[in-house]
Amino acid sequence: MEQVHIVSVAKQLPKYNRKTSDIIPFVNLWLSGQEDRFRRKVVKIFEGAGVDHRYGIMDIDEVFAAASFEDKNTGYVREVKQLGEQVLKKALAKSNWDPESIDFIITVSCTGIMIPSLDAYLINAVGLSNNVVRLPVTEMGCAAGVSGLIYATNFLKANPGKRAAIVAVESPTATFQLNDYSMANMVSAAIFGDGAACALLSSEQNLAGPKILGEEMYHFPDATHLMGFDLTNTGLKMILDPAVPEVIAEHFPKIVHPFLEKHGTSIEKVNHLVFHPGGKKIVRTVEELFGKLGKNIDDTREVLRTYGNMSSVTVLYVLERFLEKDIQKGEQGLVLSFGPGFSAQRVLLEW
Repeated sequence: MEQVHIVSVAKQLPKYNRKTSDIIPFVNLWLSGQEDRFRRKVVKIFEGAGVDHRYGIMDIDEVFAAASFEDKNTGYVREVKQLGEQVLKKALAKSNWDPESIDFIITVSCTGIMIPSLDAYLINAVGLSNNVVRLPVTEMGCAAGVSGLIYATNFLKANPGKRAAIVAVESPTATFQLNDYSMANMVSAAIFGDGAACALLSSEQNLAGPKILGEEMYHFPDATHLMGFDLTNTGLKMILDPAVPEVIAEHFPKIVHPFLEKHGTSIEKVNHLVFHPGGKKIVRTVEELFGKLGKNIDDTREVLRTYGNMSSVTVLYVLERFLEKDIQKGEQGLVLSFGPGFSAQRVLLEW
């Protein structure tokens, strides 16, 4: 079986950015017709979300302006193509790879709709080979960054000496619902931001970067209602059940321990936690579970604070931080994310 390495990760930020403190006046204005108590509660959610700053494909005035689903999706398609091209070129330059040397391209996004999918446009924009294998991953939400790693690993294990690129681009901003006063919309507006990332993987020999020891998905039974989008006339409307953190906590031992045992290791031997920051509550839940084992998820919390939750992209931002560290040979890392389905996805790394 071939060894697969993560060679590099690059990130690309959209052109607009705001501190959360600058967004709150817009929130107050937006909710000015609502009950005062409700408005104060929502502002508190924004202030307590653990997100200080975020980026967006549109300026804040545009976010809070009425727009049709068609208009929002047109903006999403235009910006996603641009961000995808920028981040793929950046990753290729970082690794000194020729675009034509990519054998497999996976594009990841769930915050808009486009057919052909992003990968088709990237073939032309970046000059990929006309034999490249395409895989768009479109409906797996926050977990999909890790799904991409899993699919790329399986392809590369079966194909020695090949290269894969995973390009994740998300714009939760494009899914914001102006006339939805549900808690799901409020919480998602408070935690989400836009962003793009690209991970390059390879099954060539003698590569730098952590190797992938194992990868697996775990599906929670009868939990499809916990998270996702409803497709409405005004766009993609967020479904976010408040029970998510406790459901994760309940399944946590089954998600982590059997997977690590299968690969001859244990949580005690895992030095680095590369965890997707779903939101402050999920971060706190996982922190409590890992904290008892003497582990920290500081990088996860820092990515949430600096960029917000960028859906599938976020875990790759956390992974990039680890690739930039001076990690000793033989140390292990656990990549973990959760998403609609409801599912947990895991990858075990060794430096």
